[in-house]
Amino acid sequence: MDTLKKTPLYDVHIALGGKMVDFGGWALPVQYSSILEEHKAVRERCGLFDVSHMGELFVRGENAFAYLQTMLTNDITTMTPGRCRYSMLCYEDGGTVDDVLVYKYSDTEYLIVVNASNTDKDFEWFKAHVIPGVEVENQSAAYAQLALQGPKFMQVLEAAGVAGELPAKNYTFVPETKVAGIPCIVSRTGYTGEDGVELYCAAQDGPALHKALMEAGKCVDMLPCGLGARDTLRFEASMPLYGHEMDETVTPMETGISFAVKLNKESFIGKEALLKPATRIRIGLKLVDKGIAREHADVYLGDKRVGHVTSGSPAPTLGGNYAMALVNLADAEAELYEIEVRGRRLKAERVPMPFYQRAK
Repeated sequence: MDTLKKTPLYDVHIALGGKMVDFGGWALPVQYSSILEEHKAVRERCGLFDVSHMGELFVRGENAFAYLQTMLTNDITTMTPGRCRYSMLCYEDGGTVDDVLVYKYSDTEYLIVVNASNTDKDFEWFKAHVIPGVEVENQSAAYAQLALQGPKFMQVLEAAGVAGELPAKNYTFVPETKVAGIPCIVSRTGYTGEDGVELYCAAQDGPALHKALMEAGKCVDMLPCGLGARDTLRFEASMPLYGHEMDETVTPMETGISFAVKLNKESFIGKEALLKPATRIRIGLKLVDKGIAREHADVYLGDKRVGHVTSGSPAPTLGGNYAMALVNLADAEAELYEIEVRGRRLKAERVPMPFYQRAK
């Protein structure tokens, strides 16, 4: 663990009995109690995650808006200050650089939140395309980020004490509110399929914020949660993960997130490639036979290999084992497939995504 990067909460995880693992070069807890218990806590009550490994890039300057319009697949024209928007960064050939969250402060200032393993790569990508009147700054080391997720998240925030506004709608944020006396960016976003917030504070305040929220969370029997539950939760909600459902060889159209690609925009990097029809698509599968389909497992229709599994896991809330797979578009409408697992073919039926959707 000594060679791995550590978040500002590393000592907190050790003290709480977190089982630490190497996650893309970061020492992070995979679980504290059990993945199933933590998963259930988020679905039914509330859970607290350390996501400080995520990257924060600031784009500032008089031409920030025009610059980001060419960098991002989504259209930020209609964004007003205090809004967040999901988008892709693409290569010229349509492959995915990363999926990101864009926070608008003003026409001249934006925060781009990027995947941890891609922070340096994304920063270099932004710098390589920078235009006059724009500055891009990597401020990832300055922030700790905590995700408070689950139906009872608001009770936890209230118990911790809030001085200032909170974001009222999904995909909105408040640039500064005090939570437990600590200044935070509070954003109504998450990666679990549940309601909740993500809190960004100064790196040195991370441990104190975590402690205050854990204390406040006793009122709803909140649990600290690790990467294991984060993955099963996002998987049940059919949320794509970089390096699994998307990478430099997979386009946003193939991942099935065309809602984040606005082809009517004048121009952006990768647009020409994305105008061409996709030949593959992500589908949802539920295993009929006993077994778990893991990433890279081949998917068949009869004797024909039609694609591969991108993520597979038991779905604790739903029961049963599920998979997301990237398959040929021409073969995406069958009702029954086979997935090769350890030399055996397991039957799997096509099912709609998301597998799990919270009651509104």
